[in-house]
Amino acid sequence: MERDRSRIAAVIPAYQEEKHVGEVAQRTRAQLENVLVVDDGSTDTTAERARSSGVDVVIHPQNRGKGESIKTGLRYWLERGSEYVVLLDADGQHLPEEISRFVDSAASESNAKIFIGSDTQCGFRMLHRDIIPEVLSGASRFEYETEMLIIASRKGHRVASVPISTVYSDEVSSINPVRDTMRFFKLMRRYRNL
Repeated sequence: MERDRSRIAAVIPAYQEEKHVGEVAQRTRAQLENVLVVDDGSTDTTAERARSSGVDVVIHPQNRGKGESIKTGLRYWLERGSEYVVLLDADGQHLPEEISRFVDSAASESNAKIFIGSDTQCGFRMLHRDIIPEVLSGASRFEYETEMLIIASRKGHRVASVPISTVYSDEVSSINPVRDTMRFFKLMRRYRNL
């Protein structure tokens, strides 16, 4: 059974993504009427390109990290009554056209609260509104996406995997291998004994 897509919203966290954000936002808007780009303190034209696609835009005055951008977006749609929130990256590595796979998975796996894309990056995901308040704490950077899954599973929520494609473009990752690996290990240490 097809879910009411007016109750499903999207969040696209973006930092210095003027090259791709407009197209990603436009393609996402073709799938869902409620789309938000959170510009995390970009100094380029990320916000303007997103706005020109007809989506909502929230701007952080300074860079706060991907985790904080996601949390801003989750709060935004939670306050507006969305049932599900889809998260996808602004760099074009996720195909907005595959949002339907998450919608279909939610229809067939009604007891799952988080649906994650089955690629190695797993930044493409969908959350049910019931779990959003529980995942609004935690890390502010890239490790937040992992922490979100830890929190959900520790609280007994079912996480479902959704098969997706990943597109590799000419973008350079903003992940710092040393710094972000250290953050990940700190995160693992924090949850090891809980």
